[in-house]
Amino acid sequence: MIAPLIDVVLDRTATGYTRFGYLLRRPHWRSGDPAPGSLKGKVALVTGAGSGLGQACAVELARLGASVVMLVRDLGRGEPARDDVLARVPGADVRLAQCDLSSLASVRACAPEFARVDVLIHNAGTLPPERTETEDGHEVTLATHVLGPLLLTELLRPALGDGRVIFMSSGGMYTQALAADDPEYRSGTYRGAVAYARTKRMQVELTPLLAQRWGLAVHSCHPGWADTPGLSSSLPAFRRLTRPFLRTAAQGADTAVWLAATEPPPPAGRFWHDRRPRPEHLLPRTRPSEAQVRELLAYCLEAVGETP
Repeated sequence: MIAPLIDVVLDRTATGYTRFGYLLRRPHWRSGDPAPGSLKGKVALVTGAGSGLGQACAVELARLGASVVMLVRDLGRGEPARDDVLARVPGADVRLAQCDLSSLASVRACAPEFARVDVLIHNAGTLPPERTETEDGHEVTLATHVLGPLLLTELLRPALGDGRVIFMSSGGMYTQALAADDPEYRSGTYRGAVAYARTKRMQVELTPLLAQRWGLAVHSCHPGWADTPGLSSSLPAFRRLTRPFLRTAAQGADTAVWLAATEPPPPAGRFWHDRRPRPEHLLPRTRPSEAQVRELLAYCLEAVGETP
């Protein structure tokens, strides 16, 4: 196993988020890789599966034998991604389903399609250039990263049994405190990158409470810096500067897939990166009170029409 001090240094510096951090840690994991066929007979749903990390998750889950449902906003645009997964994993059971996580109506229409779900990976993401609201009147990153996933899991709870739920968060959340008093980002100057990080912070803070609420193995994780179409379109300058150091999408997806398939199940309610639990806070100013987290959960449940 990599020396704990070295691992901590990697985690506290940008090095740990790069492909070099992944490559340094990877040799120490091989004995812990999920066994081939370990997800055979299980159903895995991946949101935002039309490209990038979501598509990479779909590939790896299919390789482990899962029946994979790729949830995408646009079926036509999702077809090339599904075809790519099938080309990489011939004979896999992979299909598309339409679901726009930013739309509560779309989520409600999608959920009844599934009688059984063993793995649910919430990967759908957006980073808008300016503040916009959805048809439901919610700020779009909050709707996509928090409200939609929350409602989808609430509706799928009977189908999930003792399944696993994984939120694909971001290391960017370390820069933000929990905006429990302004979840819709109505105050201050709006910045898309800040909205993204704020809602990723929400995912991490809500994970332990949602594990309790649902009685499920709920996890959050972050992929490090991965080279994806979303990064290219949303943060082109950052990508240009860091491109030599970026992980592949498959490397970024590794921990989410590991959380979905490894046995015995990892402890629920924690935040993971590169297959190890990580601190939720690096700066004291970002640590919320328990009351603030519960306030946020109550707001989100009420926003999607569920009982707090």
